[in-house]
This record gives sequence, structure tokens and C-alpha cells, in this order.
Amino acid sequence: MLSIRKIWAVARVSLLELLRRRDVYVALILAVVLVVPLSTVNFFGVEGIVRHLREVSLLLIWLFSVVIAITTAARQIPGELQRRTILPLLARPIRRSEVVLGKYVGSALAASAALLLFYLCYVLLTGLLSEPQAETTRMQATLMHMDMTMGQAILMHLAFVWLLTAMTMAGSLILTVSANLTCCALVAVGMLLFGEQLPKIADQAVFPASWIVRLAHYVLPHFEFYDSRVRLIHEWGAYDWGVLAIVLLYTLLYIAFLMIFSTLVFNRKRL
Repeated sequence: MLSIRKIWAVARVSLLELLRRRDVYVALILAVVLVVPLSTVNFFGVEGIVRHLREVSLLLIWLFSVVIAITTAARQIPGELQRRTILPLLARPIRRSEVVLGKYVGSALAASAALLLFYLCYVLLTGLLSEPQAETTRMQATLMHMDMTMGQAILMHLAFVWLLTAMTMAGSLILTVSANLTCCALVAVGMLLFGEQLPKIADQAVFPASWIVRLAHYVLPHFEFYDSRVRLIHEWGAYDWGVLAIVLLYTLLYIAFLMIFSTLVFNRKRL
């Protein structure tokens, strides 16, 4: 039976390693980058472009979350194998599956912390730089942006990060670091841009391209499910809770499959 204590111990060590590599400080710098576009709204006195600047800021949040999630997870186990530090760890009474899960949890927590920092900057600046109504204050305007829609969007984005981290972790066990980074980035960006259009693309393609596209549609994770940018920008309101539950269940099942696959591969790997 898996030990939660051992998994958390490995995850905590992974977080400390990320702190020593100063990935958190990189996240802070990226958060400052998010401040710049929103801070120019009142500086130039052009209130009509607020929605466009929000769209740019959300795009940056998604871009940075993909970069951080992939780069954080891709080097966890390969780095241990290259430095041979995995051998003293496995010499202790710990299973390989617990090492894989611990590395995954540590990477996902680090990427989630960076993501929450990005959204904190976005929510604060969106509220503080928007023009409050006569009966509201700046603080009330800020709190108005932390509604149910924003909360669901952050939850969906966190689910995206945890799924992308699991996919990257699985890829790191069968691919080189550079190949894994490239493949995961292409899958994440490709599915975000074209995932919804894959059935139409398959209908218009000819054999064997149509079969390849259909296979990608059924096998690859549908990251476009988690993209709530349009809903936030145009204020379409919150998701139905049933839809949200289905997406989260899909995420948990896919993560479970990827973790089982990663464990099986790592158990058969010669060190």
C-alpha cells in the first residue's frame, strides 16, 4: 500500500530543489510582466482597450503556465537519473511508485503556486484599475472580480496544470528531455488551438491523415476543455456545476492513467 507520508516527503524535497533552482523567482518576474499591460490602462487614459488588455494578460497567464508546468516536470526524474541521486533515494524503504507520485505532486504544486500568483496579480489589477461606480470603492470593485466565474476559471486552469504536469512526467520516462519538452509543448498548444476542430479536420482530410487526426482526437488530452478566457473576458457567467464535475472527473481519470503508466515504466527501467 502506498504511503502518503513518503510521497509527501519526496514532494517536499522536490519543492525545495525548485526553490534552490530559483524557479519561484522566475515566476515572480513573469508576474511583473503581467502587471505591465494592465498598468498602462489609466496611464494612457484609454479605457476602451481594457477588455483587450485583459485578453492579452490571460493569454500570458496561459502561456507562462504551460512553460512552467512542462519545464518543472520534464527534468524531475531525468535529472535524478543523470546525477545518480536516485540510487540513494531508492536504497531507502520506499517504492518506485511513491517516488514517481512524490515527484509529480511536487512539480504540480510548484506550477500551481506560480499559477495562483499570476491570477492574484490579474484579479488585483483588474479590480484596482477599473473605474468603480459612484456607490463602490476600489476595494469593492476588486472583490467584484473575484466572483464564481473567476473561481471556476482558476479551478479549471489548475486542473489543466495538473494534467499537463502528469503528461510531462510520463513523457520524461520514455523520451529525452528536449524531445519531451518539444512534444508536450506541441500537444498542449495544439490541443488548445485546434482540439475542438479535430473532428472537422478529420472529415476533410484523406486517408491516412484522417485516421491519425481521429486517433489524436480520442487519445490526446483535450486541454481546450479548461480554457475559460472567452468566458471571463465577455462575462458569460459561471459553468454549470454538472459540466464542471464531468471535466474534473475526466481530469482525475486521465491523471490516474498517466500515473499508472509512469509507475509501470519506471518499475521496468534499469538504473
